[in-house]
Amino acid sequence: MKLRALSVLAGAAVLALGLAACSGSAEATGSDASSSPAGGFAVDENTLVFGVVPDSVDTETNYQPLMDYISEITGKTVEYHESTDYAALIEAAVAGKVDVASFSGFTYVTATNNGAKLTPISSIVTEEGQEPGYYSQAIVPADSDISSIEDFKGKKVCFVDPSSTSGYLFPSYNLIEAGIDPKTDITPVFAGKHDVSVQKVGEGVECEVGFAEDSEVEKSDAVKVIDETMVPGAPLVYSSTLPEDVAEELIDGLSEITIDDIIAAGIDGADTEAFRSVFYATKPVDDAYYDLIRDICKETEAEQCQA
Repeated sequence: MKLRALSVLAGAAVLALGLAACSGSAEATGSDASSSPAGGFAVDENTLVFGVVPDSVDTETNYQPLMDYISEITGKTVEYHESTDYAALIEAAVAGKVDVASFSGFTYVTATNNGAKLTPISSIVTEEGQEPGYYSQAIVPADSDISSIEDFKGKKVCFVDPSSTSGYLFPSYNLIEAGIDPKTDITPVFAGKHDVSVQKVGEGVECEVGFAEDSEVEKSDAVKVIDETMVPGAPLVYSSTLPEDVAEELIDGLSEITIDDIIAAGIDGADTEAFRSVFYATKPVDDAYYDLIRDICKETEAEQCQA
């Protein structure tokens, strides 16, 4: 298995995905309460709406302790924003309908490119000593003799969602590097969620090979990893239209916390296997941390990068 390094992109083969190139670097904007539907809030001053990339069937359950912790540190009711897919969450962010969110890096870049006023706070890590970042893994059925991404040509390939960082953007770049046009040389299948991508590849019917995030791949014995790429850690963000005092509470409370801090706050469900699978601690990140994703956007000319 080969670990791909993507910090240097010069000389990479560039095959258009058939659409216009990315927009320029997104910049988080300052407070502008007048542009938000409720004086800076998605709903009202007593409520924070929390959005999460819908990348598994257990998304809401897994993040409930974090939502409860946000309620504890702000004194506000935290409502879960139900998104059917990545695009719906992006649209909600652009429309000012979420106050706090756990995005993927690509979703954050896409949303800000399209006008969402968001500021990154930190990135979640899932293990002690880990730095922000996780793996986009190329997977095949456990009994497959496919051993490299070069062998994906002509195959039915499972992706997660067109706005998924580890389930589409980085896989597209890796296919291009392998001399495979993601538009014409494969049959793409969008599974919708990482766990579903893993399931479909394991079954080997709808998808012969595919891509998914490492945290979902490791749960399955039906697939094996033949390649992987480290991608920037997913950000926790807040709406830049929130009042300054609320923004400061979120920054102070979410920049550097551990699961032990959340347990100590008396949050029900924090000390569970489900929550530990998605959360150990947070580490600060800023907008510039996602410039690698913008570089990959330029290399792939992905539609989702457009403003």
